[in-house]
Amino acid sequence: MEITPEKLRWIYTTMYRIRRFEEVLLEQTALGKSMGVAHTSDGEEAGPTGICAHLTDDDWIASTHRGHGHCIAKGVDTAGMMAEIFGKHTGLCKGKGGSMHIADFTKGMLGANGIVGAGIPLGVGAALSAKLKGDGSVGVSFFGDGATGEGTIHESMNLASVWKLPAIFVCENNHYAESTPVEYAVSVADIADRAASYSMPGVVVDGMDVFAVYDAAGEAIARARAGEGPTFLELKTYRYHGHFHADDPHTYRLPEEEELWKARDPLPNFERRVTEQDLMDDVEMERIRNEIDQEIQDAVKFAEESPLPPLEELYTDVYVNYSNPPQGLR
Repeated sequence: MEITPEKLRWIYTTMYRIRRFEEVLLEQTALGKSMGVAHTSDGEEAGPTGICAHLTDDDWIASTHRGHGHCIAKGVDTAGMMAEIFGKHTGLCKGKGGSMHIADFTKGMLGANGIVGAGIPLGVGAALSAKLKGDGSVGVSFFGDGATGEGTIHESMNLASVWKLPAIFVCENNHYAESTPVEYAVSVADIADRAASYSMPGVVVDGMDVFAVYDAAGEAIARARAGEGPTFLELKTYRYHGHFHADDPHTYRLPEEEELWKARDPLPNFERRVTEQDLMDDVEMERIRNEIDQEIQDAVKFAEESPLPPLEELYTDVYVNYSNPPQGLR
């Protein structure tokens, strides 16, 4: 699938933005700046980038606990994200959601989600809305290999197929559900094979290759927009760090395994390919990296200097106002 020069720049910028955001976030978390835990996605940049390259603000995505990359690929502001993770009032959710609940409806980002598999039906709901409205948009659900053992995905896939919804199911198979190897918990070698049970295409994709993801996503999204129903994409990928910032992955995986996957790093592989084909040059990519480095530094500064949420907003933007609770809660 042909990619324009503008889209190539967007792809590289987005992957590098995800990488630097996650690296800096880990540094800030180690300094005690962030609120709660941080589940980083460095190593997995090709997935959300290759898929969201085909989406607009009118399309919807639903994310996971490891959602920073999805947010960034969908165009969510990094300063607002950093402030949210720092628990500041200027955050995208006013500092009340934190890392696992970042959302921005203006960008079609339905939210990260701390419950395994819980974002899947949200993406399908967005796809149902799109079909009823006939607006040509799609709903994309991101989830990990661990979520494929949850009932929500099977219910959602069945419904999406029965109603022929413009839904894309994206399994980011990073081979570990927290610390459980995928082969211990999944009965098939390729999770995408399960899509056949729901009469939809199941496609295995090299999740470390943004071009492979871009091509597969382009076909799936085109099918969805044409009214041909859902597709299941299994992206074989790898997270470079532990399940969360304080998790030591060497308690359950070997350094040799990590080295094999890092040799397939999506960023240097992209750089090598575009330079060999004279699609981008080192000067342009260095300029992009410098701009993103500054952007992430500015995001940290913005978050550090932002105020905490005021006490009087403790009960705003929540389901129940405990200062005037419903009759049954008094």
